[in-house]
Amino acid sequence: MENHIIFEPLRFRNLTVKNRIFRSSISGRWDNYDGSGTQARINWEEKFARGGVGAIISSFVPVAIRGRIMPNYATINCDERIPFWRKVGEKVHEYDCKFILQLSHSGRQQDIGGIENLGKKALSSTSKTEPFHGFLCQAMTLAEIKETIQYFADGARRAREAGLDGVELHSANGYLFNQFLSSGINDRQDEYGGSLENRARFLLDVIKAIRKEVGNDFHLQFKISAVDYNNAVTFWEKPGNTIKDSIQVCKWGEEAGADAVHVSTGSLFPHPLNPIGDFNFDVITKTYDAMLSSGVETTRNYILFRKSFLHPIFNLLWNRVKKQLPPQAFSGDDVKDPKIKQLLIENQGRNLLDSREIKKHVNIPVLCTGGLQQASYIRQAINDKYCDGVTMARTLIANNDLVESFQAGKDLADKPCTYCNKCLLNVIENPLGCYEQDRFNSYEEMMEEVMSVFHANQFANSSK
Repeated sequence: MENHIIFEPLRFRNLTVKNRIFRSSISGRWDNYDGSGTQARINWEEKFARGGVGAIISSFVPVAIRGRIMPNYATINCDERIPFWRKVGEKVHEYDCKFILQLSHSGRQQDIGGIENLGKKALSSTSKTEPFHGFLCQAMTLAEIKETIQYFADGARRAREAGLDGVELHSANGYLFNQFLSSGINDRQDEYGGSLENRARFLLDVIKAIRKEVGNDFHLQFKISAVDYNNAVTFWEKPGNTIKDSIQVCKWGEEAGADAVHVSTGSLFPHPLNPIGDFNFDVITKTYDAMLSSGVETTRNYILFRKSFLHPIFNLLWNRVKKQLPPQAFSGDDVKDPKIKQLLIENQGRNLLDSREIKKHVNIPVLCTGGLQQASYIRQAINDKYCDGVTMARTLIANNDLVESFQAGKDLADKPCTYCNKCLLNVIENPLGCYEQDRFNSYEEMMEEVMSVFHANQFANSSK
């Protein structure tokens, strides 16, 4: 099978990536509580660099402890973090792989704020409580907005000083930028609220501040939820931004100095469409208790998760928006296994139609995420100009060497990702990894793979 387009270099204004496959922004709680990094994170990133991806987009990296989403994620909030990120970059570069640091701020979507944020309401564009988990928040003052803009600029400077290849602004999936961008969330009456131009001002101010701090020759991209679907679960909320809104934001982002746009969906995380797939009650009832004190609606959710007779109610709310989705963009080559074929039809490439619309209106490369794992499907997406490259997370957790498989001519891994989402539901309390036991010969084998990231020299006895 010809997969040449997948392995053509992708050229941005300030960066060239060896192929069209990026590891998307996902990572577990590998690091120290204070935000300093560990060898486990270095090992984690090495897994994917070794497996052949052209670039890695890091997990969310907080630019301020006040904007932490969850403890035990390495931060970029001070200069003392630079040496660690330099080590990460150097390890990834050994495999001719680029490393892009995702600069983030939780805003009101603060799953576990940590002891440093105890008693503090999360900062946001709004003072409205987040409706799904019930996270409390307060609208940022103009002074706090200005201060946060500088936090992002400082984070970009530190990434550059660490020798990394670029940064991504996490302006999707319900985090702080999305809280400003979304018409369903932002209820401000000042210059950062109201019109789309005002709602986009925070993101554009950050892009401009980063350019002022690091210059025009350092790679900068932003991730955007093309459609908010803000009322997907909490149907009483406003729907939020449309694809038309996001096209305009992307055009402004390009004008402000962005080098690429990364297309996702949804104004919270997790979201019925991100990551699309299963919602496993057995796992969430074992892990969601870690969030019980985080929001005023978490007890309600926990009861819904734990009581099996309530599952149909949750499933009705969680899955209703999936039934409204348009047909898939295309189906890729035939897959013999009917179960796997149906999984691919339901879950693969669900953001491509939005990505294509954005690509029509910008001149910078467009990356698209969303359950991609089939070479023929990815090849067609790029050839037909739905996107310029793809990003993957769960499917690479399931098969770290998926890119090498494509290079060897395979269309699909022997044991594809099943979109069970057990990896993400586990990560609240447990190490990130593939927890779909059917993909392993035994529970012990699965645990050996999950825990391998903690081995000091996991690749010491094998060559690149």
